[in-house]
Amino acid sequence: MAAANETGLVDGIRIDVVRMHETWMELFFPRQREAANSVLGKWKPKTAREKFTYNTWYYLGVPIIAVLYPLVLIGYLLRFQARRLDSAAIRLGTVGVFLFMLVLWGGLTVLARYRLSTTGFIAVGAASAVAVLCSLLAVGFRLLGGRVTTVVFAYPFAMTAIFLPPSVAALYSPTVADAVFPASTNVANYILDNYLSFANVETYLRTKYDLEGITYAVMWFAIAVPVGWVLGILVTLADLVRPKPRDDDD
Repeated sequence: MAAANETGLVDGIRIDVVRMHETWMELFFPRQREAANSVLGKWKPKTAREKFTYNTWYYLGVPIIAVLYPLVLIGYLLRFQARRLDSAAIRLGTVGVFLFMLVLWGGLTVLARYRLSTTGFIAVGAASAVAVLCSLLAVGFRLLGGRVTTVVFAYPFAMTAIFLPPSVAALYSPTVADAVFPASTNVANYILDNYLSFANVETYLRTKYDLEGITYAVMWFAIAVPVGWVLGILVTLADLVRPKPRDDDD
């Protein structure tokens, strides 16, 4: 049984890699992806110039596919989780999601009203409002359909619903701020020092903006958007390599 599973895994990887490389080749050459068994067959170069460009593009794709395939595997995992959330959102619909989020975050806000101080209650209420709004926007854009709309809008708002509420709550509660703002500053310094140190971007941001108050919320929104885009692109890449079955489509 273990040997059979290992063989199936190897075959799956081989099929994925071949499909990715054929897709790479089809960017510039016709009839490459899964065309071997078609009526016309896979297109092959004939002239010396065609053979040179074909082979150059062929071997150029090998290291690129080697780098991209691990990202495809991550995309498979993300797609599996995204499908589960998609199924739930589609079954509930926009109104259903709104009611679910309203009950969930509303219940938390009511609990905060009796367990926390006035500032704590306001903080939880503000975080709840942000979470509900961003979740609704994510579901709404997802239900609109279309890969571009989903990647550009749905995924970023979904990440915003996760990243933004703590910083919004911290704006209204000193207790939450003492925990959230120092951690946010550490995250900001790490990103600036490691990812934005080119072309004086890090220096510009540090001199132009002070990380305080509402800027924390802006920072987390600015992080959530590209993170959402990356996740959406990974899922799209997984769909490109291994399309979901027709009966799985929305």
